[in-house]
Amino acid sequence: MPELPEVETTRRGIEPHILERRISRLTVRDGRLRWPVTPDMPAQLQDQKILGTQRRSKYLLIQLERGVLIIHLGMSGSLRVLLDDPTPGKHDHLDLELDNGVRLRYNDPRRFGAWLYTEAPLEAHELIAHLGPEPLSDDFDADYLFALSRKRKTKIKTFIMDARVVVGVGNIYANEALFMAGIYPHKATGRISKAECERLVSTIKQVLALAINQGGTTLRDFVGGDGKPGYFAQSLNVYGRAGLPCKRCETVIKEMRTSNRGTFYCPSCQPR
Repeated sequence: MPELPEVETTRRGIEPHILERRISRLTVRDGRLRWPVTPDMPAQLQDQKILGTQRRSKYLLIQLERGVLIIHLGMSGSLRVLLDDPTPGKHDHLDLELDNGVRLRYNDPRRFGAWLYTEAPLEAHELIAHLGPEPLSDDFDADYLFALSRKRKTKIKTFIMDARVVVGVGNIYANEALFMAGIYPHKATGRISKAECERLVSTIKQVLALAINQGGTTLRDFVGGDGKPGYFAQSLNVYGRAGLPCKRCETVIKEMRTSNRGTFYCPSCQPR
């Protein structure tokens, strides 16, 4: 699943090609996404100028003159910038065509993504209103995480993956951040010390920033908006490395399940 760094990579990849351009047409070949594309969306978007792009959690936001286009890549979605009009593939469901001939093509084999449009205040949108702070912002710090963690019995990995706590810390990056912080993934959240919170906030910021700089993590379906894959997979310390030696201490990496997700850790670097 594309996570925060992949979405941010996509945003940075498409922005130079679409900024300040006017939408000439939205072509919908198959609107049966996670939430169906509304029949009136092509008319709502037509002739609007693209004023900017943002990312909130894993949502890509395209700011228009009258509203915001909210795009979620789901499990297998990707956006490609096309300078011509190649024949659409089976899973090329939408094209956002611009006045300079550029088109933004949305491909989604599993159709778990979403294209939504709103003219209401974005902060009040049901998908945005209850989200926690951005992990790379100043709002996400050790004081915040420590205060929120008190008396919580949930596993720390589950806690930091909760979008109401902090957004965008997906499975890959939670594994990596916990390893870098030296914290056992199933440690009870309420037992996390202030010093551990300081390390964990720092490593979450480090691992996400590094992944963004390296273009995201290439897993299965994801490619960036510029068509180039990410290379962060080459930097993974524990994720997907069960049975291999730890890069830090050479202890064998182990795997366990956390809420039906693979959790990878080093028993020596992340003691119980």
